[in-house]
Amino acid sequence: MTEQRGGGLIIFATFLVGMVLSQMPLPDMLVWARPEWVVLMLIYWVMALPHRVGLGGAFLLGVLLDVVRGSVLGLSALSLTLIAFVVLILYKRLRRFPLWQQSFMVLVLVGLNQLLFHWMQSITGTTGGSLLFLLPALVSALVWPWLYLLLRAVRHTFYIQ
Repeated sequence: MTEQRGGGLIIFATFLVGMVLSQMPLPDMLVWARPEWVVLMLIYWVMALPHRVGLGGAFLLGVLLDVVRGSVLGLSALSLTLIAFVVLILYKRLRRFPLWQQSFMVLVLVGLNQLLFHWMQSITGTTGGSLLFLLPALVSALVWPWLYLLLRAVRHTFYIQ
C-alpha cells in the first residue's frame, strides 16, 4: 500500500518537473525548440503504467497546464487526453518497440498534440501562421531516448508498479 502511495508522489513529482521545465525561460532562438516535457512525461507514464495514469489524469494535467501557461482553459486538457487515449490503445506495442521506433512514435504523438493545440488556438484567434509550432515535436523525439531511460531508472529505483 505504501509503495503505491509513494509511487503516486514520484509520478506527480515527475509531472511537476515537466511543468517547471516547460515554463523555464529560454533565449529567443530556442523558444520554438523547447521539448514538450509534460507530453513526454505523460506518454512515458501511460505507456509504463496504464493502470495508474490514464485519461482522467491526462485531463487534470492538461487543465493544470492551461492554468500554468495562461492559455484558454481546456485546450491542453483536450490534447493531452487525446494523446493519452492513443497511447492507451497502443501501449503494448509501444513497449516492444526499440527506442528509435518509440522516438518516431513520440514525433507523431507530439506532432499530433502540436497540430491539435495549434488548430484549437487558431479557432480562438490566439495563434500565428508559422509552421515553427511543429519544431518541438522533432526536439521531443530527439530527447525521448534519454528521458525514457531516466524515467525507467526512477521507476525501478522506487519500485513503482
